[in-house]
Amino acid sequence: MSGTLNRPPTTEAEDVHEDPDLTLQRIINAKLVESGEKELLKELLRERLIECGWSDEMKKHCLSFARKNGSNNVTLEDLINAITPKGRASVPDSVKEELLQRIRSFLA
Repeated sequence: MSGTLNRPPTTEAEDVHEDPDLTLQRIINAKLVESGEKELLKELLRERLIECGWSDEMKKHCLSFARKNGSNNVTLEDLINAITPKGRASVPDSVKEELLQRIRSFLA
């Protein structure tokens, strides 16, 4: 990972180009990874998406896309590009909120 907490000091010129939100995101991500919380959050997300039927819906969408385009003509990249927008948009708000609360609790 490129952004760590123990990196050498940067010059002022480098700091001007660094997005403060991106830096904060890197710090939070590093803390989540180092503590093992990121893996726990991923597992929680998997469980919740299975429970609410999201995973089954995405599988159906993938199969439909493959049938429509011919399964021999579909690459993994094609499939990812086709289903990612629908997948992200269809994650239930309750799942997003639960994960956000868990991250907030971790940071507190």
